Amino acid sequence: MKILVALKRVADPANHNKVKIPASGDRIDTAGLEWQINPFDLYALETALRLTENGKNPKKREGEVVVLTIGPKETETNLRSALATGADRAIRIEAVDEELDGRLVAHALAKIVEEEKPDVVMMGKQVVDSETNMVGQVLAELLDWPMATFAATIQEQPDGLLVEREVDGGVAKVKVTLPAVVTVDLRIVSPTSVRSKHTEAGFKYPYEEVRFAPLPAIMQAKKKPLAIKNLSELTPDLKSTTRYVKYEAPPGRKAGIKVKDVQELVQKLATEAKVI
Repeated sequence: MKILVALKRVADPANHNKVKIPASGDRIDTAGLEWQINPFDLYALETALRLTENGKNPKKREGEVVVLTIGPKETETNLRSALATGADRAIRIEAVDEELDGRLVAHALAKIVEEEKPDVVMMGKQVVDSETNMVGQVLAELLDWPMATFAATIQEQPDGLLVEREVDGGVAKVKVTLPAVVTVDLRIVSPTSVRSKHTEAGFKYPYEEVRFAPLPAIMQAKKKPLAIKNLSELTPDLKSTTRYVKYEAPPGRKAGIKVKDVQELVQKLATEAKVI
């Protein structure tokens, strides 16, 4: 099985207190922010690695995992990190973050899919910065491929993938034939959530998170192939159609107050909080 995993770099959510918005409100000042791979995309990478290995022998790849990102040269650090965890090779599409939107990203990915011809395109259900949750769906439409979103479990079968999807009130079980697009949710990294045809029934991964690369793997990742392509060559006639009018910080929260009794609490809920 060949799997293409789409990764996006995002500002570390723990750095939210470092986000600055100029008085003009025309942009977000990213100076001082720390960058990392979108958490849901890391879950997608872990899923791809599990689908292309025998769980008892994770060092041997039983398929191919190609990681891809769209962004400036600095994003190669994120790709090398993904290569160190077990991916075979990487692709970076040269672009500036400000010139991208979900539609443009999906079209660029579709061009790469035409070249690479993977069995599965895997990605996180959404990114934690814009949270648009649209790239996977647009990509599947462009490719005319079946799709499973919000995957909580995946089991490889002879005729495709059996996927349990997170839905309101529980899970929905669907089967997709290959090639297909799959977006994953956080439960996908549970010890028994992903099973390839190479992994025996009943096997449990000894961790409930994404894997970390040991130092020797980090050194080896520097020698793995990393191809560079240009966004303008992949989508010469397309530009971002999304325009952000203004950025502004949410209003600060007011300090809480203490009430002396239940009667005063009820009175304030009715007159100040407007609770009906």
